[in-house]
Amino acid sequence: MKKIVSLAINPAIDKSSSVEHVIAERKLYCKPPRFEPGGGGVNVSRAIKKLRGESVLLYPAGGYTGNRLKDLLKEEGITHRPVPIEGSTRESLVVLEESTGQQYRFGMPGPVLSNEDWERCLHELSTIHPKPDYLVASGSLPPGVPSDFYARVARIGKDQGAKVIIDTSGEALNRALQEGVYLIKPKVREFRELAGQDIKEESQIKAEAIKMVKSGRCEILVISLGAAGALMVSENVIEPIRPPTVPIVSKVGAGDSMVAGTVLSLARGKTERDSVLFGVAAGAAAVMTPGTELCRREDTERLYAKILSESE
Repeated sequence: MKKIVSLAINPAIDKSSSVEHVIAERKLYCKPPRFEPGGGGVNVSRAIKKLRGESVLLYPAGGYTGNRLKDLLKEEGITHRPVPIEGSTRESLVVLEESTGQQYRFGMPGPVLSNEDWERCLHELSTIHPKPDYLVASGSLPPGVPSDFYARVARIGKDQGAKVIIDTSGEALNRALQEGVYLIKPKVREFRELAGQDIKEESQIKAEAIKMVKSGRCEILVISLGAAGALMVSENVIEPIRPPTVPIVSKVGAGDSMVAGTVLSLARGKTERDSVLFGVAAGAAAVMTPGTELCRREDTERLYAKILSESE
C-alpha cells in the first residue's frame, strides 16, 4: 500500500460526556467522561487505523495535555511523530443532552504557535522519510499560524511527489487552492464561500465545481452535502453520491472519516470514484457511533457495498 502522512497542526484531546438536561445557571452532573485524541488530521489517522490501514501522523504537542495526547495515540497504535512546542495542546468538549439527543460541541482555539513552532512542523514534514504518496492536512489553524500555512504544506507535498489533500475552510483553504492541490472536501456552505457567489441550486453548485476543477486549483472536488451525501467532480467524473439512511448518534468526526476512507482507498489502488464512494460510506458509518468514536470498519464496508450496488 502507498504511504499516507497526515498532518494535524491543531490537535486536541476530545473530552465527551452526557447529561440528562442542559440547564443554564445550574450545576450539572455528567456521566464519566471519555478522553480520545482529536483534531482534524488526528481523526483522519485514527479513522484510517479503524479501517485497517496505516498512516504516519505528524503534529505539534506541548504541556501536560500534549503528553496525554501522545499516550492516547500510543494506546490506539497510531504511528505518530510529535513536534515539541512551548504552549499546551488544546482540549475540546462534547456534551450529549440525553433527554433530547442534542449534542453540544465546544472547540477551544489551541495554543499560540510561534514562528519557530510552525516552521519546525514544516521542516519535519519536508524531511520525513520515506516520502509520502498521499499527504493529508486537515483541521483549523491555531493562533500564530499564517493563513498560507496549508499552501506551504501543499508546496512541500508536491515537491515530494505526493498527492495533497487539504481539509480546512476559509482563507487557509483559499490560499492552498491558489497553490493547487489534489483533493478538497468542503461543506456546501464552505464551497459557496470559496465560489464567492450566492449559489443555492444544485445545478449552480455543479457548474461552479466544474469551473474550479478546470481552473487547476484542485483535481478532485468532493462537496459534502450532509445527510444528502456528496457531489464528486473531477476531470472524468461528475456524480452526486447518496449514502444509505443510517441512525444518527453523533456527527463528530464524520468529515474526517470521509477523508480517511477516501485516501485509504486511493492508497490501496482503487479508482478515484470508488475511493470517494468508500469515503462517503466511512462518513455515514461515523455518525452511527457515539461521541468521537469515528467510523467502524464493518459498518463502512457494509455501507460501501450498498452504495456501490445502488450507483451501478
